[in-house]
This record gives sequence, C-alpha cells and structure tokens, in this order.
Amino acid sequence: MKRIDNFKSIVDKYDIIFFDAFGVIKTYQGLVPGIGKTFQYLQEQGKEYYIVTNDASRSPAQLAEAYHKYGLTAITADRIVSSGMLTKEYLDLQVQDGIVAYLGTPESQHYIDSSGLHTLPVSAVNNSNIDKVNAMIFLDDEGFDWFGDLNKTVNLLRKRTIPVIVANTDNAYPLSVGDVSIAIGGIASMIENIVGKRFIRFGKPDSQMFMFAYDLIREYRPVSKKQIVMVGDTLQTDILGGNKFGLDTVLVLTGNTLPKDVETRITATGIMPTYICDSAVVDLGGFGF
Repeated sequence: MKRIDNFKSIVDKYDIIFFDAFGVIKTYQGLVPGIGKTFQYLQEQGKEYYIVTNDASRSPAQLAEAYHKYGLTAITADRIVSSGMLTKEYLDLQVQDGIVAYLGTPESQHYIDSSGLHTLPVSAVNNSNIDKVNAMIFLDDEGFDWFGDLNKTVNLLRKRTIPVIVANTDNAYPLSVGDVSIAIGGIASMIENIVGKRFIRFGKPDSQMFMFAYDLIREYRPVSKKQIVMVGDTLQTDILGGNKFGLDTVLVLTGNTLPKDVETRITATGIMPTYICDSAVVDLGGFGF
C-alpha cells in the first residue's frame, strides 16, 4: 500500500482506468472539483477509461447525459459498465417470458424493457397477474411506496418461487458528509432475511462485474489485468472487488472513505488497496511516484 500525492502518477502507469462513479467522479454536491482535468489528460494521453458502477437506476445513455449536464462530455454511454447490464444479460439467458416485477423508478426499468420482457412495478402486482410473475428485480431505492410496496414484495416472494435479482449491491450511499441513505442493496438484504431466501446479486465486489468490463475490452484488443487499475472510494465494493479480480486498486478519499477514517477502516476490514490518493484529480504541476 503506497500513498500517492498526484493521481497523474496512476494515469501514467496504467493503460486502462476503471473508475467508480459516486465518490470518485461525482458526489452529492455534483462533480468532484477538478475531475474534468483528469478526463482531459486521459484523452490527451490516449488512455482508455470506463465507469464501472453499481448504479442501475438509469440506462448508460441516461447516466452519461447526467455527466454531460455538468459539462463532462468525455463520459459517453459506451464508457459506462453498470450492474444493470449484467442484470439484462441474466434476463436474456434465463427468463424467457412472463412478467418481471421490479422495485425502482420508471427510468430504472430500461434494463428489463431492453430484454423484451413485460415489466410491472411491484405496486401493480395483484391476484390477477401474480401467477405470471417469473422474476423480481431490485433496481433502485426510489420510485415506490416504501410501506406498501415493500410489504407487497415480501408477500410476492413468499408465494412465488422465482429468481430475484439485486441489480445494485450497495447497502447505503452518502447524502452529505455526515449522513447516508439506505440503498436498494440494503433493502434487498432486509427482505432476504424476512423471506429466508438468497437473491442473485450483480455489482461490485462480485468479480462478474469486472469480468464483464474486461470481456468488453478483449472483444477488440488483447489486454492483461496488469494494464488495468480500479479507482474507488469504498473498500468493501470497489477495492475488494478489484483485488479479487486481480487488479491493482486505488482508494480515493472523496467519498465513502474519509481521510480521518482511512487507516482505521483498512485495519478493521483487512482490505488493502494498492495505492491511496486524496482524489482522482490530475495535477499537472505535481510529481510522480
């Protein structure tokens, strides 16, 4: 584990950079200040980069558009690898027909719609259609009534033996420096315990997420894991996932892991990043390794 003063050193050392989104590129306040310089430098140096995110709330095109509104046009839909894409792949292979019920916003159901299946919010499941529900997806923590729809989800899963997919494994996300909000992964864990069933999870730290991104690159060029580095703000997802897949990892301190907590958290979890850097912002006036 090595402390790095300037993220430029990381960019110069690797050919491909995997970035987490929230806490690395953006925060609850907007873009991380100065992050645009990083993507400008990546493009100038001909480096490849991807946003590898557990965000299944919107399609890659919609996620990219959110960056464009902040002026960060370097992030396009083809640069985004989301856990929702793995969910779509599973549905294409394993669920042939029927209704797929979901918890989330209308925007989040893009991944189900693109698989050609009939989608239905959990709120619309009733006695007339429950027997046609062949899968259940946890997509986003918004877009539904927590009391009514979570109770309906519990009873749906008690009555139907169907695959249940959690498209975002995050348990919580920061609302501010001191506060967090429950994410859809945390909701899924609660319901999992209530119904006594194990759900299928896609997203970091699962290696499948990294393999999906790795295979996308290998479709058009040879690549070694030694050429790739994973940049994230969370030890239990970004760093653990990158470590398990055999990538070098960078823990940045602009999101879930704050500078005052970093040593304690690494000691408590035993999860060791290859590098620690204050942020993923390139400083062209700084020094290397």
